[in-house]
Amino acid sequence: MNYKNVAFIPVRGGSKSIPLKNIKIINDRPLVYWTLDAAIECKYIDRVFVATDSEEIKNAVKLYDSDKVEIINRSEATAGDSSTTESAMLEFAEKYDFENIVLIQATSPLLEAKDLDKGFKMLLEKKFQSILSVVRQKRFIWRKSEHSYFSANYDYNNRPMRQKFEGFLVENGAFYITNKMELLKSQNRLSGNIGVVEMSEDSYFEIDEPSDWIIVEGLLKQKKNNSTNIERLFRGVKLLITDSDGVLTDGGMYYSEQGDELKKFNTKDGMGVQILREIGINTVIITGENVELVKKRAEKLGIKEIYMGIKDKAPLVRKIAESHSLNLEEIAYIGDDVNDLEAIKIVGLGCSVEDGMERVKDAAKYVTRAKGGQGALREVAELIITHKLVEL
Repeated sequence: MNYKNVAFIPVRGGSKSIPLKNIKIINDRPLVYWTLDAAIECKYIDRVFVATDSEEIKNAVKLYDSDKVEIINRSEATAGDSSTTESAMLEFAEKYDFENIVLIQATSPLLEAKDLDKGFKMLLEKKFQSILSVVRQKRFIWRKSEHSYFSANYDYNNRPMRQKFEGFLVENGAFYITNKMELLKSQNRLSGNIGVVEMSEDSYFEIDEPSDWIIVEGLLKQKKNNSTNIERLFRGVKLLITDSDGVLTDGGMYYSEQGDELKKFNTKDGMGVQILREIGINTVIITGENVELVKKRAEKLGIKEIYMGIKDKAPLVRKIAESHSLNLEEIAYIGDDVNDLEAIKIVGLGCSVEDGMERVKDAAKYVTRAKGGQGALREVAELIITHKLVEL
């Protein structure tokens, strides 16, 4: 198959400083999962290829469970200690059809989809043949001359204020984008006119040594638990979308003596829907089930939009946003299982219930204290209202 844009993530098993570094757990997830998230969420990438020589890494990536990800073999010749990344890229380019490729380093877990989106947008505008990620550093550089040292990027007689100092750009190693023709011609990840995508200052760190691990894990935790950002997301919600089974219910299967299927809903969630409606926020249900009970519950709660039998929820969430003239950032979504995962990732406030799947909780910006069917929606509703009242 011929792809327009592909991601290539080389992960070998022979790391010396940190054994099996690429699947070592960092902030509750294998390291490579963080960059897989960014690649999958990038709106330009058609296919994500993970190239490895390790069976353990293959098994770990399989558990990521995304149809967009393909695991391929990395030959011994391109996976040795002295092998270049270019050798792995060229080996890949000889076997697969594509137009553009982004090399992503798994050791840069602070990479985000928006960074990749910027890079591909620049490439597709045809101004550059290659793009790389950089970080701006505001440090004064000194170099050695024959007899002494000299300042390389500023005049020490007129020391600039940091706020007015432009600094310099440093490769952070997160990603490199080029096209197949340029790659094969130059045998290099970069060639032709080269553009840069400036990433956040935190992304300066890539994981090579154990000390890097400690720093980056701290940054990942800080990023996830940024209370200011969470407050902003709750304040910005204008529409709530929720799954039914496992969120509005406890996920259990109950049957009457006559064999009729029953479901257990929580009245707290019903009140949550009502109080949101009172401040102008509607609730939408998207469920993979096609059960009349869910429809009846929605009608009782006054929920006018309910979509049943939906397996691929993210595209529908986008359509709902468009029909309501909302940005995805203005939508909250509550889910619990893998079919909610992509929807949780694309909205502004993706939430998981406390007993949701681990992958879903990892992707969520907020995890409820309540389990599914025990007031999880009410909890989210109250937080939305609380933060909106603070804003007022």
